[in-house]
Amino acid sequence: MNKNELRIAYKKKRATFTQDFIEDASIAIANQLLKLDIWQKTYYHIFLSIESQKEVDTSFILSILQGKDKEIIISKSNFKDGTLTNFLLTDNTTIKINKYGIPEPEDGIEVPNKKIEVVFIPLLAFDKKGNRVGYGKGFYDQFLSSCNKDVIKIGLSFFPPEEGIVNTRKEDIALDYCVTPEKIYLF
Repeated sequence: MNKNELRIAYKKKRATFTQDFIEDASIAIANQLLKLDIWQKTYYHIFLSIESQKEVDTSFILSILQGKDKEIIISKSNFKDGTLTNFLLTDNTTIKINKYGIPEPEDGIEVPNKKIEVVFIPLLAFDKKGNRVGYGKGFYDQFLSSCNKDVIKIGLSFFPPEEGIVNTRKEDIALDYCVTPEKIYLF
């Protein structure tokens, strides 16, 4: 399937999820992440879940990061130019939900993209080669292209991979891992 077909299909699948399923599956994903050899890093970028889109609930991963005393980075979206500005999450960070339903920091201590070592990536679908389908705005491709080449890219998905995505582009940045409730996929 192509990206648009996958976007439509996976949004429909997620629309059927109950809050209990999302919580249980999100906890399972967080537990799978503990098996990865990534916890010696310092700077971790994580998305704050869009509840209306029934995304993976990242609050469990946030708890792990806080418990391990890691530097947590969250972003603010600029829909005019498709960029993400990244801020350190602190006790003083004020989170507001933007008009698209995305929880974002109002402002704070900006963190350069080159400092980020691990990125947890939202997605709708992914394939067996690590290609991913997001919401189609290209925020993460642009963001990841400005990070160091060795940044660890980890997708979070409720679903297993598709066989393939037919219309990937050279600008698309593939995942290093994708973590589902049942399995860790390495690419």
